[in-house]
Amino acid sequence: MAEEQRDYYEVLGVERTATQEEIKRAYRKLAMKYHPDRNHGNKDAEEKFKQVGEAYSILGDEDKRAAYDRYGHSAFGAGGPGAGGFGGFGGFSQADFGNMGDIFADIFGAATGTTRRSAEGNKQMFRGDDLAYNLEITLEQAAEGFKSRIKVPKWSKCEACNGTGAEKGTHPETCPMCGGSGFVRSGQGFFTVQRTCPECRGTGKVIRHPCHECHGTGVVEGKQTLEVNIPAGVFDGARIRVPGKGGPGQNGGPNGDLYVQIQIKPHDVFERDGMDLHMQMPMSFVTAALGGELEVPTLEGKAVLRIPAGTQPGKIFRLKDRGIKNLRGPDKGDLYVHVTVEVPVNMDKEQEDLLRKFDASLNSGGVNHHAPEKQGFFDKLSNLFK
Repeated sequence: MAEEQRDYYEVLGVERTATQEEIKRAYRKLAMKYHPDRNHGNKDAEEKFKQVGEAYSILGDEDKRAAYDRYGHSAFGAGGPGAGGFGGFGGFSQADFGNMGDIFADIFGAATGTTRRSAEGNKQMFRGDDLAYNLEITLEQAAEGFKSRIKVPKWSKCEACNGTGAEKGTHPETCPMCGGSGFVRSGQGFFTVQRTCPECRGTGKVIRHPCHECHGTGVVEGKQTLEVNIPAGVFDGARIRVPGKGGPGQNGGPNGDLYVQIQIKPHDVFERDGMDLHMQMPMSFVTAALGGELEVPTLEGKAVLRIPAGTQPGKIFRLKDRGIKNLRGPDKGDLYVHVTVEVPVNMDKEQEDLLRKFDASLNSGGVNHHAPEKQGFFDKLSNLFK
């Protein structure tokens, strides 16, 4: 008794109402899972691979799917309405091999995004490599934005070989492995897998005598100067993409891209925190005690900070909109000024005597109302030893 065939929809794991795109997606997933190259020697995986291929050859074609929905497997048996196109190879026609070959090219080749077919369809084009350029800038430049001129590699056609890659007097030859197609096919059971030719790497040509100038690449490296726009508010580690200024494409493929990576030098005064800036600002203990005005630097010039009397060390003052511009909007960050009180050094005897008298006047009368932090500390200390 012949083994009963499984329902094709069940084999692919889709509903009978599935769209063609859903069927194709299910087939790709299962074909990758059970492909013999990924399951060496696994007979069960090989059998399932054949089953999903057979199921897709029917359900992936709208006419054959319609016949299957109406008549089932009998539609493709001897004398069935769909038998004409399925003679031999266990129910596969030559057209089915071509359709599935395109899918396997997607799965195992072009799906990487690094290659594509040329307009002629007989060779592969390779996208060039991306290049990176490290650009060190100042905090001021990052805040304001500017145009930077940088020198980067540039590739042009080799004049010695006129871009062919072959030494003068010789020519690239048709690849003997792929016959100039750029692809090789390997059979596995009922299926044919198409891959990039390892001999010519998809170009369809081999160079027996490489050019002495470009070493067979067809291009020579030079230098070019580019003007790159650095936007205001750019942050450390940002990458700016310059399309088409990377490595050269191969076989007619597009160039790669250039990525300018930003490195911001440490600043002597300011520390950046996103859009905000922070700085340490010293002031005299007289200004801290009596109050006054303190001139502080900003990225846009000087600003005057009003210090109230009795300001303690570590106090933080905020200067609104004196930070870094938002890279993606019109708003700006703030500048935070952390004040420190400077203790006088190298005083002469007269100055020392004046300070001692001043300190004595502060401490006269017992309770020191002039040093709240000190008084609070001793209050806590006395409570500790009660």
